[in-house]
Amino acid sequence: MQRRKFMKTAAAGTALSMLSTGSVLSDSRQDRKIPDAEFLLPKVLNEGDTIGVIAPGTAVTDPDDIVKAKAAADYFGLKIKLGKNVLSGSGYKSRSVKERVNDLHDMFADPDIKAVFCLRGGYGSAQLLADIDYKLLRDNPKIFIGYSDITAMHLAINKFSRLVTFHGPVLLSSFSSYTTEHFRKALFDTDALGVLKNPDNMSGIRKAYPIRTINSGTTSGKLIGGNMTLISTTMGTPYEIDTKDRILFIEDVGEQPYSIDRMMTQLELAGKFRDAAGIIVGKCAGCNDKGLNPSKIWDNSIGEIFDYHLGKLNIPVVSGMLIGHTSEQLTLPLGVNAELDADLGEIMIDDACVRD
Repeated sequence: MQRRKFMKTAAAGTALSMLSTGSVLSDSRQDRKIPDAEFLLPKVLNEGDTIGVIAPGTAVTDPDDIVKAKAAADYFGLKIKLGKNVLSGSGYKSRSVKERVNDLHDMFADPDIKAVFCLRGGYGSAQLLADIDYKLLRDNPKIFIGYSDITAMHLAINKFSRLVTFHGPVLLSSFSSYTTEHFRKALFDTDALGVLKNPDNMSGIRKAYPIRTINSGTTSGKLIGGNMTLISTTMGTPYEIDTKDRILFIEDVGEQPYSIDRMMTQLELAGKFRDAAGIIVGKCAGCNDKGLNPSKIWDNSIGEIFDYHLGKLNIPVVSGMLIGHTSEQLTLPLGVNAELDADLGEIMIDDACVRD
């Protein structure tokens, strides 16, 4: 799905949703923010646990996809409980906001559910933000994992529930051995994650997954970030990303260079890069696609754009880490302290991100 095609309709849809559910700014749930509270760690997963499976964005209607999701859960020894609106409900491409929010709330309120997994990303998760009961999530801390469109929910939960969540695979992800290793380490182990880095595989004489240092140095701070399109589209809302003294990670997929530059410019003008302690740029798959003949629109490559916006910062910056829309994918805990070494292209996490 090409998210950029939906930008104008998304804005209109969000406005209509706000008219029908009440203004985001006047919603009583916004009074429940706990800005000074410590981040809560969710409980560790164990084989035999039951996970709640929801589709906060695009619906998953193909029964073969449900089989694939169940196969992934089976591999990790997990039982699944589908949200009651996953397989039936209004709409085809996405359920109503109320149905999707109800599925989220039901999973967090159910004591038998040990974690909440997203089936996929797609489009529409941001529509839920004004109606989520953030206190319910904080009072019932559980693993919540997903990426791409799910970024909107990570940012909101991070800010309003102060719950550590996980930017990582959805149940329909391919789960390579690298992805599986880091996924298991993050969710099934109470030890610190340790060093996170790209695989050392070679492609001929070169590294298959190269890292490029934009700005040298080391830094530390809590991890925050996700898909750049969703970070950009939540700017100016109560769910706007807070990068102050944090390590910001960004990623995207299938965006033209001029579109990446537009979002980078917005974040730069908003001070989000300047405020950060360090920045990690994920591999931007399909972002140098020549299909739209971008030379007629913008004449810089993705690398040049990242260098232009981030190279002038006085903080460590690294590019090329396997975050988000990549076949090999790290699982990153949002809200956990980390150290970034931009010269080595490594993240070090000395703290646990789940608890007994």
